[in-house]
Amino acid sequence: MYSMTRLSPKRTAILTFIRERIAEHGQPPSLADIAQAFGFASRSVARKHIQALCEAGLIEVTPNQARGIRLAGALRRPEVLEIPVLGQVAAGRPIGPDIDIHEQLLLDPQLFSRTPDYLLKVRGDSMIDDGIFDGDLVGIKQQADARDGQIVVARLDGEVTIKRFQRADGHYRLLPRNPAYAPIDVGPEHELVIEGVFCGLLRRG
Repeated sequence: MYSMTRLSPKRTAILTFIRERIAEHGQPPSLADIAQAFGFASRSVARKHIQALCEAGLIEVTPNQARGIRLAGALRRPEVLEIPVLGQVAAGRPIGPDIDIHEQLLLDPQLFSRTPDYLLKVRGDSMIDDGIFDGDLVGIKQQADARDGQIVVARLDGEVTIKRFQRADGHYRLLPRNPAYAPIDVGPEHELVIEGVFCGLLRRG
């Protein structure tokens, strides 16, 4: 394995660029990103540098993925979280479940109040007064119960939504945080399952 001092200045700069992009954006750059950042004439030039870093044991590359570059295990900071994006959650009316793994993100744990188990992409605007907007990625800690007032991802009659959870006198309500939406009263005819609680979000530009 190469040491850092045996890398050429260009490859050291490319490795630093990869690490910074992962830290700032939660995902690695593509070959096109690297070519643009370093003024290469084509992606094939970037590919040669990436292959050299891979052979040096500093990165790993997943074939046939546009953003398949990963730092080798020795270079991953232990405080960086690797969290899957599992799909979408409705911030509005509930939507059907979408639980395939769409991508893996490397994130700073300081983004979250607790370590999330997965991320869901928000669709809708019912939680804007809590600072959760359409397109945000919300971190969810998987658990089957929640305290009154917590933001939860709930499965209501088989469909998934994100709302504030209200528990009173043995009755449950799912509360939006946008006056344009009405609360959802959970009656005995409904099947409610708490999937997890909100613990932070990521907003990508």
